[in-house]
Amino acid sequence: MNKNSFLSQNNRNSKKDKLIVRLLSVVCLVGGFQVATQYFAQQFNYQPQLGAHFFKIYEPWAILVWANKWYGEYSGIFDLAAGFGILFSSIGLILVLVIKMVLANSSRTNQGLHGSARWADKKDIEAAGLLSTSKSHKSDAVYVGGWRDNSGKTHYLKHSGPEHVLCYAPTRSGKGVSLVIPTLLSWAQSAVITDLKGELWALTSGWRKQHARNKVLRFDPASTTSAHWNPLDEIQIGSGMEVADVQNLTTLIVDPDGKGLQTHWQKTSQALLVGVILHVLYKSGREGTPATLSTVDAMLSDPDRDIRELWMEMAMQDYLDGKSHPVIAASARDMLDRPEEEAGSVLSTAKSYLSLYRDPIVANNISTSDFTIRDLMHHESPVSLYIVSHPNDKSRLRPLIRILINMIIRKLADRITFKDGQPSAHYKHKLLLMLDEFPSLGKLEIFQESLAFIAGYGMKAYLICQDLNQLKSRETGYGHDEAITSNCHIQTAFAPNRIETAEHLSKLTGQTTVIKEQITTSGRRSSMMHGHVTRTLQETQRALLTPDECMRLPGPMKDAEGKITQPGDMIIYVAGFPAIYGTQPLYFQDETFSARAQVNPPSFSDKLTGL
Repeated sequence: MNKNSFLSQNNRNSKKDKLIVRLLSVVCLVGGFQVATQYFAQQFNYQPQLGAHFFKIYEPWAILVWANKWYGEYSGIFDLAAGFGILFSSIGLILVLVIKMVLANSSRTNQGLHGSARWADKKDIEAAGLLSTSKSHKSDAVYVGGWRDNSGKTHYLKHSGPEHVLCYAPTRSGKGVSLVIPTLLSWAQSAVITDLKGELWALTSGWRKQHARNKVLRFDPASTTSAHWNPLDEIQIGSGMEVADVQNLTTLIVDPDGKGLQTHWQKTSQALLVGVILHVLYKSGREGTPATLSTVDAMLSDPDRDIRELWMEMAMQDYLDGKSHPVIAASARDMLDRPEEEAGSVLSTAKSYLSLYRDPIVANNISTSDFTIRDLMHHESPVSLYIVSHPNDKSRLRPLIRILINMIIRKLADRITFKDGQPSAHYKHKLLLMLDEFPSLGKLEIFQESLAFIAGYGMKAYLICQDLNQLKSRETGYGHDEAITSNCHIQTAFAPNRIETAEHLSKLTGQTTVIKEQITTSGRRSSMMHGHVTRTLQETQRALLTPDECMRLPGPMKDAEGKITQPGDMIIYVAGFPAIYGTQPLYFQDETFSARAQVNPPSFSDKLTGL
């Protein structure tokens, strides 16, 4: 926005006044010539010798031409004409002087004195890159809302840039039918989708597979029909990254809520699991035994084997050309050197974090891999990964989902190449991270840190949370110093349920200046004329959208069964542009989206080749 819109209005008013005075002065001077010309022509009855005219109106400077020809013969008439012209110009200039004094002394208002916030118009929305003139549903854009023009027509607001999107949407507010589903029914490249109840799989996977040519995967760890994925298959065993990979994995295992390794038992159990997982992986490579988290748990919980035998086995292994692996051996030696009571506590803590993988269904779903993380952006076809966790399994599956999301970020944002001084794509497909209720996954520090740069690796995050409190919670969210909002170029919001979110949105919308007019009169009320009238203009500040107005944004209309029938209002914020007062674009009111949503989902997940 031009800084003059709110910093230099007084200067602009002053320049405007000077321009008005100059124009009026020129008009007075030209008018004087015109009066002199017309008087002289009238005195000679508009003779043809005077030249061309338009309905007896001559050019203002014609008097000068005539004086050059005939002043010697008609000097008296010329002098009289000049006198009338000078008189007209003088009176006009005196009036201009009076006008100048009035303008200088009159009360003025600065409409940007206390703030210049306003609602975006069509030009602003086009400049922000959200208003596409094309009627097609672009394959590389996400839907961030809708906007009604002056005629009442609703336009889709779509964003195709690499920047991230954050949406504040309370439960049952229409986020799925207005933002998530339209996006998934148009975005044709790879996507990772958190699907809390399997609804998105039912409505979008069919179109994505059949028409967007995606490989579709349904990772539902508590279901017997889930795609398989083994986190240990992502460890780069035998490379210089194997220890870092395992350390990152075990940190997530022993920190299921994202609160950090706060206790001695967490730290020691994490160190133990690093050694045990490496031992399981190397043993699998040598003997062909399974290498899974369930195997790790079974190894630590074997009732038929003294646990010290495992520590001795790890300490005496010769995995590296006849030599022991230093990390595995150090982990075993730590347990052997600990007092029996402390070692037992470390072991029991480690096993407690692996209890999820004793579930036979979960164990089966992580026993092998139908896909790898790199397939999401490097497979021949785009890949859509639906991460399904039903409400009754949401809490217990969270550690596994956190591992998956964390590995997606770490594995796909590992390198970048440059060509001609510019970053070049080293991936085949862009990746959309459509994460609904993402604060419910707990604090993912790597995710927060990576938002600032993953766009350069072809990843675009579309994050949805219920409100600001959920995001900033110290216990379950990212805290008051979170960096999520600052790294999201676009923020959208439906009517919030909490005042803290409403206050945040009000501040985002900004402050505006309201001109208040006050008229005071003096004299008797029964008099036909008041003795004195005073008109005062005063600039006052108010929020363009107050918190209570924000909480009273019209929500979607619903029928008796609670289904949305009409869209509600929403606010769209794009960094650097005025806020957009928008409307929800319901997918079922669009014939194209309705047809796409009716494509039946596949019965089973795809299995990617080359694994």
